[in-house]
Amino acid sequence: MDIKLEKKKGLRPKHYGYIALGLLVVFVGYQLLFATSVSTYRTDKDKLSMAEVSQGKFDDYITINGNVAPITTIYMDAYEGGRVTEKLIEEGAMVKKGDIILKLENMNLYEQILASESNLALKQNDLRSTKLTFDSRQVEGRRSLATASTDLQRLKRNYEQNKALFEDELISQEAYQLSKENYELSQKQYEIIKLQTENDDELRETSLTGLDNDLARMQKTLGMVYQRLDHLNVRAPADGQLGFLDAEIGQNISQGQRIGQINVLTDFKIEAAIDEHYIDRVKRDLSAVLERNGTEFPLRLRKVYPEVRNGRFKVDLVFTDQRPETIRAGQSYNIRLQLGESSDALLLPKGSFFQSTGGQWIFVVTPEGGEALKRPIRVGKQNSRYYEVLEGLDAGETVITSNYDTFGEAERIVLK
Repeated sequence: MDIKLEKKKGLRPKHYGYIALGLLVVFVGYQLLFATSVSTYRTDKDKLSMAEVSQGKFDDYITINGNVAPITTIYMDAYEGGRVTEKLIEEGAMVKKGDIILKLENMNLYEQILASESNLALKQNDLRSTKLTFDSRQVEGRRSLATASTDLQRLKRNYEQNKALFEDELISQEAYQLSKENYELSQKQYEIIKLQTENDDELRETSLTGLDNDLARMQKTLGMVYQRLDHLNVRAPADGQLGFLDAEIGQNISQGQRIGQINVLTDFKIEAAIDEHYIDRVKRDLSAVLERNGTEFPLRLRKVYPEVRNGRFKVDLVFTDQRPETIRAGQSYNIRLQLGESSDALLLPKGSFFQSTGGQWIFVVTPEGGEALKRPIRVGKQNSRYYEVLEGLDAGETVITSNYDTFGEAERIVLK
């Protein structure tokens, strides 16, 4: 007969293997599902820059770098072309308005002057001859008119006498008719001569006026040519300093060519370039401050240039009160440009992290300090020290402000 064997209760050795295998599968699954779902980067805490978010007063300004320039720069362009024959003033010298800086010569211009003078002389001779002709015609016309007037009076008197005699039948009808015809003919001749004389007077006035106007225009043209001749002397357009002069003796200068500039040193301005990020906020008449040796000098933004080049746009600022005593053109200064009023805000210290995130997110260190997690944020205004935090952070939290380029796509930083 078979003997019935009873199953032993409890864990057998092979069960321990199954349990270990099951735990291993659970652990691996956990790692696959959770641990690898967050990209992690490990680094030393000492290699990172950190800062604490704080509540405080936000000064709405930016710091810009500007260079001192003369308040006005006047460019000198050649009115006339020519060859440089003499250079009277060198670069850097102080000049007065009207001082001759260069002398040029232009043979073509000299020939034009001679031609204009010849044309003017011919025009004057023509005008003189025309006047003499009209004067002669005027004298002859008045003489003819006087003769015709006298003949008319004489024939009228003869006609009236013959008419009375004819009415008394003392002369023949033929004699009366002849005197009448002579009188009527004389009357018509007088009207013709009178009309011709009046027309000659009108023609003389019109023609001589036109010739006088032509002569005046030619004289004006000749004067302009003489003025062009004077432009061969390049003069200083204003009091100031001769900034640069691009001309040497013997050099040919073209008409309109820029040959130099005058720096008006009665005052100075600051030329600065600002990041295009601020172009919508930078307006005329904003206030600014230049600090030098512990003294602040107030400025006013006078001009904003609309053109953007290489991500920056230019502005001009002028002093509203005193200026540094030792100020010189070309000096460089840091300027604090006020964009708005100060206000209470959550302050995030500036750092190079902004170059990687654009201010859209940041790594926030956990309270324990062992790791930092990626968190979306929103920043508003910024100045040279802080960003204004609008969303995503609280006062007292610590953030990583150093550059994030080495973190790659990591969302969690383990700090060792």
